Amino acid sequence: MTHEKISTLAPRRAAVIESGAQALSVARALAEDFAREASQRDRERRLPLAELERYSLSGLWGITVPREHGGAGVSRVTLAEITAIISAADGSLGQIPQNHYYALEALRVNGSADQQRRFYARALAGERFGNALAETGTRTAAERRTRLDPDGAGGWRINGSKFYCTGALYAQWIPTATVDGDGIQRLAIVRRDSPGVEVIDDWSGFGQRVTGSGTVHFTDVAVPAEDVLLLADPVAPPNTIKPLAQIIHAAIDLGIGQAALQDALSFVRERSRPWIDANVERAADDPLTISEFGRLSIRLEAARALVARAGRILDVATADGTAANVAAAAIAVAEARVLTTEASLAAGTKLFELAGTQSTLDHLNLDRHWRNARTHTLHDPVRWKRHAVGNYYLNDIAHGRVGTT
Repeated sequence: MTHEKISTLAPRRAAVIESGAQALSVARALAEDFAREASQRDRERRLPLAELERYSLSGLWGITVPREHGGAGVSRVTLAEITAIISAADGSLGQIPQNHYYALEALRVNGSADQQRRFYARALAGERFGNALAETGTRTAAERRTRLDPDGAGGWRINGSKFYCTGALYAQWIPTATVDGDGIQRLAIVRRDSPGVEVIDDWSGFGQRVTGSGTVHFTDVAVPAEDVLLLADPVAPPNTIKPLAQIIHAAIDLGIGQAALQDALSFVRERSRPWIDANVERAADDPLTISEFGRLSIRLEAARALVARAGRILDVATADGTAANVAAAAIAVAEARVLTTEASLAAGTKLFELAGTQSTLDHLNLDRHWRNARTHTLHDPVRWKRHAVGNYYLNDIAHGRVGTT
């Protein structure tokens, strides 16, 4: 199904968030509301249009805009915590702004002063940036075939197709990864309502069902030269764009795992029966169940601590982007992603093991936690993150890829 009129560029006015503490307070209040119908939205594949309006107009989508541009410039620690809070409430809603924050970081690192001024103002007003980065049918995930060609009048034209375009369905702007005639990868920030842009709601993943991560087609789409910036320069030193994107992914997994743990705790306390050999009255008093909850809680708390640690190291690299600082941040984020991947998947599985057969009943939809975690953790192969971490400590090699966007 195609949705051509979901988003417009009509004037918007989002709330202004001035501090990390305020951002966390707003996130907690929104999460409480978002959680109420998260299961129904997942079951029905109901697009969260009203929720996204509240989310972006709350001011939370502008919190990474630097202070010199009017934003709160929150720490990466705070950004990750907010992402985990929203993801625990709804694993799809937590995912949708990930590439929005990625685009704002790309602007911070590679954007011109004019691009920063214009697009940061858009973000602060509550406009949403989706993405059209990944493609199917390429040799690797990093390869791009979507073309950016000069139009002969000082601008550019885009032709190509994208998939996994999380957030594009709901966006006012679609940052698009392209390759020009010289093989240079550039990010074109395309108006969602541009002629030739077709956004198709064909995402059918069994998890994160309402992220809108479907297809975008570009047919001779015009984009002004001033809305195009460098995306990847093979000879440039590493920067914080990918670590920023990756720590948000880690926080999404963390939140999903925390939600699964909470639902498991509630179910065992309120509905589960103890195993007969435990000789106890309540499932919550079964010593082996208690032990397993302890094991899972420790893993999730360790994952939370690693995400926070990665955020602190990434904050250092954001303030002082030396090669050593960026490498340390990339590795710290990779470490966090390894553990959040393992812990979120374990939480989704242990929920059923500890809660028992009743918890598998379809109307409860408790499997959404595992489905969300399993879908999202496929974004990058975690086995290569372990390799990058080992190479960093064993061989002092820090140039390995530790994740895509």
